[in-house]
Amino acid sequence: MQATVSWVNDLTFIGHSGSGHAVVFDANRDTSAAPSPMEMLLMSAGACSSVDVVGILKKARQQVIACQVKLTAERAETIPKVFTKLHLHFEVSGVNLNEKQVARAVDLSAEKYCSVSIMLAKSVEVTHSFSVIAPEQGAES
Repeated sequence: MQATVSWVNDLTFIGHSGSGHAVVFDANRDTSAAPSPMEMLLMSAGACSSVDVVGILKKARQQVIACQVKLTAERAETIPKVFTKLHLHFEVSGVNLNEKQVARAVDLSAEKYCSVSIMLAKSVEVTHSFSVIAPEQGAES
């Protein structure tokens, strides 16, 4: 895997992935035009885990309608301001979702599949939780 990150101006950078995608980073807290590198890392943990949870539930023939992960992180107060705690809370809705299947999917992501959160867990306290949310009226199955 390869990537490049190039300075644009001020504290704005653009990253180019080896697969041909681009993403903007902006570390200027006052005038930021894009997520900071730490925000990107936080969202990457959520995206990686969400891919796992939805994929595992679909393989278990669960009718998932929506999956959202709410991420919270705490950072050290001194430089380097690394993450010290990270929590991922999944809100999953679907048709007749089996709560045990959702718990299993979240656990498997946390313990076996999500490269990002498992890597972070080597130096950060990473926790996971979930809620099964009733589908909204009129939601398609």
